[in-house]
Amino acid sequence: MMVDLFKVDTPRRAVLAAIAAFAAMPVLAATPLKVVATTGMIADMVRQIGGEAVVVRGLMGAGIDPHSYRQTRSDIVAMTRADVTFWHGLYLEAQMEEFLADLDRKRSVYAVADNLDPAQLITHADYDDSFDPHVWMDPVIWAQCTSIVVDELTNLYPEMRTLFEENASTFVQEAVALDAYSRDTLMKVPPKSRILLTAHDAFGYFGKAYNFDVLGIQGISTESEAGLNRISELVDILVDRKVPAVFVETSVSDRNVRALIEGAAAQGHDVSIGGTLFSDAMGVDGTYEGTWLGMIDHNVTTIARALGADVTARGRLGKLAGAA
Repeated sequence: MMVDLFKVDTPRRAVLAAIAAFAAMPVLAATPLKVVATTGMIADMVRQIGGEAVVVRGLMGAGIDPHSYRQTRSDIVAMTRADVTFWHGLYLEAQMEEFLADLDRKRSVYAVADNLDPAQLITHADYDDSFDPHVWMDPVIWAQCTSIVVDELTNLYPEMRTLFEENASTFVQEAVALDAYSRDTLMKVPPKSRILLTAHDAFGYFGKAYNFDVLGIQGISTESEAGLNRISELVDILVDRKVPAVFVETSVSDRNVRALIEGAAAQGHDVSIGGTLFSDAMGVDGTYEGTWLGMIDHNVTTIARALGADVTARGRLGKLAGAA
């Protein structure tokens, strides 16, 4: 059952609070479901919601680019043997779409972002009827994807419904707190410095949610190439707006970012690397940054500190290894 609470004119925190309102008593699982998730962000969400009722295999680990990732033989075996596979959709896993469409005719396969209200989504600049897939950058939107996970896990394991609903409620409550922290922290960045320049255009939802100008050297997909004209255009922006810092990403080469820094230096403007951000992949498994909450906490804290905000390097919960 999808929760119809995601109208764009509903206040952000009211939306999340409404999703989080339901709760139930936990139940112990006897035989865990075998689940495959394409990205680390989805794998983390399914683990949080499924608890002891699921065993999750994530296909893409730290530093892996989902735009260019192709399924391996072991991935195919895992997906064909899984009780359910969750993928992102919105053309994020571009190289896997044909395989996933074929698998969907034989197995349980669900795209967690497919049922999002298009009115919330950022349209793709290069393709009609396509959207920016990086919705996990906005906690409000990402929390909405819990509904399809709860529904499909419940369809497979109905006696565990209360566990799934309670865990989803907890996940959404954490998203509420993360959104509040992000808003409060990023408001401490001086308005003239609220410019986020990264290797590719993965932070559009971040910019829309927190009122930042976002510029990517490459487009929404890392498969797009950055031409010399684009580099020159961005260098001029760095110099004209006196941008103090730019950011590299864990899943994208830093070559183009360093070219920007060199170009700005040639015009007499010094730009530093403000830190490394998690864009299309989370941190290493087993670390706080290897969770969706830690990933966003790290990004928000790193961006805020590099652009002039006086905030702790340890993040919202004091768990960060130390943002740059």
